[in-house]
Amino acid sequence: MGGAKRKKGRKPKSSPEALISASASAIEEVFSVSNAGFIELSASASVADKRRPKKRSKSARKSEPSSPVGSPSCKAIPRPFENGDHALIPCDSMSPSVVARAVTAMDAVVKVFCVHTEPNFSLPWQRKRQYSSSSSGFVINGKRILTNAHSVEHHTQVKVKQRGSDIKYLANVLAIGTECDIAMLTIEDDEFWEGVSPVDFGDLPALQDAVTVVGYPIGGDTISVTSGVVSRIEILSYVHGSTELLGLQIDAAINSGNSGGPAFNDKGTCVGIAFQSLKHEDVENIGYVIPTPVIMHFIQDYEKNGSYTGFPILGIEWQKMENPDLRMAMGMRTDQKGVRVKRIDPTSPENAVLKPSDIILSFDSIDIANDGTVPFRHGERIGFSYLISQKYTGDKSVIKVLRKSKTLTFNMKLASHRRLIPSHNRGRPPSYYIIAGFVFSTVSVPYLRSEYGKNYEYETPVKLLDKLLNYMPQSPDEQVVVVSQVLVADINIGYEDIVNTQILAFNGKPVKNLKNLASMVDCCEEEFLKFDLEYQQIVVLRTRVAKEATQDILKTHCIPSAMSDDLKN
Repeated sequence: MGGAKRKKGRKPKSSPEALISASASAIEEVFSVSNAGFIELSASASVADKRRPKKRSKSARKSEPSSPVGSPSCKAIPRPFENGDHALIPCDSMSPSVVARAVTAMDAVVKVFCVHTEPNFSLPWQRKRQYSSSSSGFVINGKRILTNAHSVEHHTQVKVKQRGSDIKYLANVLAIGTECDIAMLTIEDDEFWEGVSPVDFGDLPALQDAVTVVGYPIGGDTISVTSGVVSRIEILSYVHGSTELLGLQIDAAINSGNSGGPAFNDKGTCVGIAFQSLKHEDVENIGYVIPTPVIMHFIQDYEKNGSYTGFPILGIEWQKMENPDLRMAMGMRTDQKGVRVKRIDPTSPENAVLKPSDIILSFDSIDIANDGTVPFRHGERIGFSYLISQKYTGDKSVIKVLRKSKTLTFNMKLASHRRLIPSHNRGRPPSYYIIAGFVFSTVSVPYLRSEYGKNYEYETPVKLLDKLLNYMPQSPDEQVVVVSQVLVADINIGYEDIVNTQILAFNGKPVKNLKNLASMVDCCEEEFLKFDLEYQQIVVLRTRVAKEATQDILKTHCIPSAMSDDLKN
C-alpha cells in the first residue's frame, strides 16, 4: 500500500551520456595498472546489456560451464574507432598485443625530480633560493629520456624514478630545446635501463582520434591516466619558448606535473608530449600536446649536430593580401596569391635577397594563399610558417616572389631568428657591469618578468615595451643596455631614482652592447664619464673618483666582481 506500483514494460535504453562515460572508462581500462597480469578486460566496463536478465532454472544454471578462477566472464566492451566514435565488440576479439603494448608503454613513463636555481636579475651577481619540482618523462631509443624544457630549466640536479621503483637515479641533461619546450636526458647507471622498453612514436593523429595522457600530476604520487580526443590541430603559441609551432589541442585534463608525459593513441604509440593547458574561467579541459613532427625535429636536430640548434624562421614581417584593390595595386594577376613583405630583419640572410613590398607566392613549390595559409590535410589549412619549421638551421629553400609584376625565384639559406630583446637567456647567468654604484645590465624577457611580474607587458615602461614588440636588431651583437639600479653612495647623490632606463651613448659614442660599454668606461682617460640616457637624461661622474669609489661599493655590498664573467673574456 505504501509504495508506488511499478509500471510494466521495457526499461528505457541507455542515454548517450552513459555510453560516452562508459566509453571513456573503457579507453582508460586499456592503460590501467590492473591489466598488467591479464589479457582479458574487466567485465565492469560492460555496457552491452542494461536490461534485466530473465530468470533461469536451476538445471539450466548447473549445465553452464563455470568460469575459471580469476577470469571474469566475457562481455561486450566499447572500443573506440579512429574517428572517435565507439562500437560494442566482444572482449575476446581484442588482440593481446594491444594490451601488452599499453602496459609496456606505461612502464616507459618516468617521474622527473629537479632542483632549480634561478638567476637573480635584480642582483645579477648571485642566484635565487633553490626550489624543487616534479614532472613526467618517458624513455626513447638510445637510452634517452624526453621531458619538457621548462621542467629542467635552470637545473642544479635532475633525478629520475621509474614506475613502481623506490630508487631515484641521477640524470644528465643532453639538450634543451627552448623554442619547442623539449629536453633530452640520459642516465649513466646501466641498472636503470634493465628491462625498460622505449616508447614507439606514431603518426600525427586526426581530429577526434582518441588520446590518453599518462604522467605524474599533482594530487597523488602514483601514475595517472586521463583520456580524451584531439580537438584541434594548428600552429600554437608555445608559452615557454615564445614561439609558434605545430600543436595539438585535446580535451583531456593536463595538470601541473603532467608536463613531459607522453600522449598515447589507441594503439599504444606516442603521438605527443603534454606541455601546457589553458586556464580561464570560461574554458574547461583544454590541454595542449607537442606533436610527433616537432618531437622528431628536436631529436634529429640533436643527432645531426650533436646539440640543439633550433627552428629556423624567415626573418620578415608580412601582411595579408585579402583586399582585391591591394592585390591590383601590387601588380598581382587574378590567379596569383601570396603575402606582402612589410619589413626584413637586417641581421637575417633574407635581407640580402628580399625587399619590402615583395609578394611571396610560394615556399618550396607550395603555393601560399592570401591569408598566409597552405594546404595541410583533407579539409584543413595551416599557416605557412609550418613549412619553415619542418626545415633545419642551415637548410636551403626555394622561395618564389613577385616584384614589380615580375616573378623571381631565390634559393635562400634559413637561419634561426635573433630578437633585439631575447625571449630567453638559454640557461646563461645575466650579464652586468658596475661603475660608481651604477648597475648596468641587458634587457631580456626573463629580466622584464623578474622586474615587473607576469603582467610585464602592461607594466614595462613604454620605451622598453616598444623595443620589445617593434624593434629589430641592426647588428648581430646589438643589445638593449639599461641602468638596472643605483647602489647608493656619496658619489651618485641625486641619481638614486634612476631605474631601468636605457643608456644610449657614452661620451658621445653610441653603446652597441654591454661589453662595448664596459670596454669604453675602463679605457676612458677623459676627466668625466658622461652617460646619455633615455628621456634626455644625462649622468656625469668624475672618472678617477668613480673608479676609486667602485671598489668601496663592491666591498660594502659583498659583490665579488665589478663585471660578470662573460665580459672578462
